[in-house]
Amino acid sequence: MTEYIPPIRRLIEEFRKLPGVGSKTAARYAFAMLERSEEETAAFADAILGAKRDVRRCPVCCGFSAGGECEICADPDRDRGIICVVEDPKDVAVMERVRGYRGVYHVLGGALAPLDHVTPDKLHIKELIDRVAAGGVREVILATNPTPAGDTTATYLARALEPYGAEVSRLAYGIPVGGDIEYADEVTLYRAMEGRRNFR
Repeated sequence: MTEYIPPIRRLIEEFRKLPGVGSKTAARYAFAMLERSEEETAAFADAILGAKRDVRRCPVCCGFSAGGECEICADPDRDRGIICVVEDPKDVAVMERVRGYRGVYHVLGGALAPLDHVTPDKLHIKELIDRVAAGGVREVILATNPTPAGDTTATYLARALEPYGAEVSRLAYGIPVGGDIEYADEVTLYRAMEGRRNFR
């Protein structure tokens, strides 16, 4: 990357830190930013800083919120007796494409990966158990990704939730094994939700 002057190299390096962004894409982003006006660049930077400053964790589901409970947890029409457990906040938006689902969510903040030092205490597992233990939850849908880490997490959660009496189910594998639900289309998600199976 020595062909670029230092300010451009620095900008490219920052873009490369984003997930899924390689050198060529980072360079393309950097030059696109340089072609924007100062006002547009300032607005872009302000949007990033504003999101970092204003986005909080929902105290109920541990997903993203603009302050206090998120819109889904605060919605009185949602069925609090069904909790769909996902790995990341972005998965909530993906699952919301399944129009028939009217339950609520719980965001773990990742998946168990002991070799990477991601242990149960590093995720929002205790908060989930506390929600179920408080009563009123009929079903917990485990919508972790169909990956080894996602499967390990689902198995751990099923065992941890067993004493509390709620039915624990897992999304059906209409979603490709090894894939992320983020990339599944609405029909696949709907079929996976409808075909979910009891985990015990």
